[in-house]
Amino acid sequence: MIEKMAKLPVLPVPGGLRLQPVDSREVAARLAELTLAAPAGRVPDMTGPEVHDLAALARPYLTLHARHRRPHLPVRIPGKAGRAYRAAANLTLEGARTGRRTWEEFLTERTERRTVTAAAPRA
Repeated sequence: MIEKMAKLPVLPVPGGLRLQPVDSREVAARLAELTLAAPAGRVPDMTGPEVHDLAALARPYLTLHARHRRPHLPVRIPGKAGRAYRAAANLTLEGARTGRRTWEEFLTERTERRTVTAAAPRA
């Protein structure tokens, strides 16, 4: 989401929108674990280790991609969906299984991978 939004000339920053990014590899490992285990019924949700507002997620991404001067446009999400986001209804703050990999670790690894790929000799 941040990657796509960063391509815009102005970065929209929805106020009150907080997210818990969770690493897709951790989710895949958890799904495999649940698939191979005995039936468990409803299991706890899985979340990322940290809660961030959208601006806090965008800042390190924009810095890593030399787009940190991009202007931000505060946006209010209207209606029922906006009220739900502002009330943190999209977050699982208690009782969840929490992943370990942070947003910053994800960005660092992704940047290192791009650097290695760009530096690799082409055949």
